[in-house]
Amino acid sequence: MGMLRPFLPPKFPFIPGKDAAGEVVEVGSGVNSFKAGDKVVSMLGMRNGGGLAEYAVASAGSTVPRPPEVSPAEGAGLATAGLTALQALKNAGFKFEDASNESSNVLITAASGGVGLYAVQLAKLAGLHITATCGARNVELVRGLGADEVLDYKSPEGSGLKSPSGRKYHAVIHCATGIGWSTFDSNLTSDGKVIDMTPSPKGVLTYVIRKVMLSRKKLEILSSEPKEEDLKFLVGLVKEGKLKTVVDSRYPLEKAEEAWARSMDGHATGKVIVEM
Repeated sequence: MGMLRPFLPPKFPFIPGKDAAGEVVEVGSGVNSFKAGDKVVSMLGMRNGGGLAEYAVASAGSTVPRPPEVSPAEGAGLATAGLTALQALKNAGFKFEDASNESSNVLITAASGGVGLYAVQLAKLAGLHITATCGARNVELVRGLGADEVLDYKSPEGSGLKSPSGRKYHAVIHCATGIGWSTFDSNLTSDGKVIDMTPSPKGVLTYVIRKVMLSRKKLEILSSEPKEEDLKFLVGLVKEGKLKTVVDSRYPLEKAEEAWARSMDGHATGKVIVEM
């Protein structure tokens, strides 16, 4: 498995599914924050997985209560994608506690995907000016969630990441693939930053080079972390009606293979939910 070992399951057979919303049936020794019967949202993680099953083992540190105002589907779609979007914006230097972001511009690529749709909503809550790229059929959806400018990624402006208002970006939340550094470079402010969640080998090399050169324009590679306080923050926003999970499709557990195929084909708008 070589270089991919850290990203692959520790052993096979393996049950995929990084996120889950359900009911606690049993707690381990030393766990005092939950009890049987509690409704919860949990980030299970890529290596452990287990979400596509009737029962899963979750860490107490990456599990939070699910209030009745948050449906199981909303909770199940939230953890990994929502945390990735939130932590990307925080990594870019944006805050959610004050209005210091008001003059900042952010670009969100692949804004109609699972991470992108949360990123648009969170960026709007943070008071940012948002430019977003997505497929033509999802332009109105992304605009309706808070984007100020929406580009069809296949158009000349979209492929060039050009803001219609001529703005330079303080940060790019990069959820797409196949975009080289030179395209970002010409659209960033002098100290702009690209937060890359889909790094290619060439992207990793660019990250290393810019790190060594101490460049003002930065490329950062992000891997989301199961932070309890961040997950509580997101669940709270959903409870208050300030953040929503956009559901692409729903499947029963016995059709989990079809759900997986839908999730992997790259054309889902929002989250694919498997229900029991």
